[in-house]
Amino acid sequence: MSKTKVIHPDRNPAFATGAYSDGVVAGGFLFVSGQAAVDFKTSQFVRGTIEDETHRTLQNIKTIVESAGARMEDVVKCTVHLADIADFDRYNTVYASYFPGIKPARTTVQSVLAEGVKVEIDCIVKLPA
Repeated sequence: MSKTKVIHPDRNPAFATGAYSDGVVAGGFLFVSGQAAVDFKTSQFVRGTIEDETHRTLQNIKTIVESAGARMEDVVKCTVHLADIADFDRYNTVYASYFPGIKPARTTVQSVLAEGVKVEIDCIVKLPA
């Protein structure tokens, strides 16, 4: 099986850390690694309200998805980690705005997240034929 690496176009190579890819294309799918509210140019977390962090996280995912030739409508599955499950309703309002029509399958859990971020999301995308 062949795999292709997908890199967020704003990623600054000077800050490339970790043994992972932003996304990997394989078998007609894009697998996006867990994303958070990061400024890819500086590799710094951008903290804010749960709404702010959810928006930036999903913007990062959208950029990676589009870099692979897909759209948010092609996302079929998300896994979401919230630092505080009490933020669910506020996060969910922002999340829903990114997925018109049929929403992706989703798992949402409370997790201990690094660097004090409030949300981390990964996803699987079915690439257009």
